[in-house]
Amino acid sequence: MLLAVLPAGLLPAAGPLPPGRSVDGRTLRPVVLGRPGSAHRLLVVGCIHGSEPAGLAVTRRLIAGGATAGAEIVVLPALNPDGCARGTRGNAHGVDLNRNFPSNWSRIGRRGDLQYSGPRALSEPESRYAVSLISSLRPQITIWFHQPQGVVRAWGASVATARRFAALAAYPYRSIRWPYGTASNWQNHRFPGTASFVVELPPGTLPPARVARFVRAIRAIALKGASGS
Repeated sequence: MLLAVLPAGLLPAAGPLPPGRSVDGRTLRPVVLGRPGSAHRLLVVGCIHGSEPAGLAVTRRLIAGGATAGAEIVVLPALNPDGCARGTRGNAHGVDLNRNFPSNWSRIGRRGDLQYSGPRALSEPESRYAVSLISSLRPQITIWFHQPQGVVRAWGASVATARRFAALAAYPYRSIRWPYGTASNWQNHRFPGTASFVVELPPGTLPPARVARFVRAIRAIALKGASGS
């Protein structure tokens, strides 16, 4: 949970949404870097699969660095804090949150399976919170950190923005179709003209130099937005 008093330039996420709660009652609380109303707004989610926590180092460094003039960067360190605490891919219900979104949702597996989609789309409080947050913020770009494939991946309308990000981060890029029920596929369809893509980090802990490079790339692309202008 965030401290009641935040460093200068950091604000709790604005808008009508209260902080969210995970299945086990942990707080889902975004941090805003910059002032609402900036020309460009970007959302970064550090961890959606609890067994893939390397992106948390990027969100910590991003928050510590404060605001970027001319852009609003909203940081949600972990959408799946219960999975992070347990070291599990799924949430406390065993659901793979990145198979629980309503775009192209399909029933996959059952509890205990790594990619269990849940009993229905948006069955989980964490995925419902993500939908509400994105619907409220309308970010031009959303970046989701995963592991362990070591590549920026995107599909459809998000490809051009993801390629630009990969170039800024000096990181490999691949166009890969979204699996069923993913967050990026949902945003791509729900909010045309925005971009949502995945940064797959390599296995293990991310070296500090690589963390810094991703933070610089996030700040750089936030200033340009999904259109690149």
